[in-house]
Amino acid sequence: MLHAAQALLREHDLRYRKHTSVHAAFGQHFAKTGRLDPKFHGWLLDAFDDRTHGDYDADVSFDRESIAMRIEQAREFLAIARQCLEGST
Repeated sequence: MLHAAQALLREHDLRYRKHTSVHAAFGQHFAKTGRLDPKFHGWLLDAFDDRTHGDYDADVSFDRESIAMRIEQAREFLAIARQCLEGST
C-alpha cells in the first residue's frame, strides 16, 4: 500500500521518502479532500502499524482472520490506486 500511495502522490508532483511523510501527505491530499474515502488512509496507517509490530515485537502474532482482512484491504487499496492512476477516478 505504501508504494501505491507514493505513486498517487507522485502524480501530483509530491515526493516523500519517509513512511510517516507519505502517510501524512496521503491523508492531506486524498482523505481530507475527499478524493478517496478516508478508510484508505486508515488502512494505510493500520498496515504500517502491523508491519512495525511484525518487525520489532518479538511476541507478536496475527490470526488468520486479521491477515485475510488486511490482504483484502490491500487488494482494494491497490485497485482504487490503479483506477486513479489510469484516470478513472
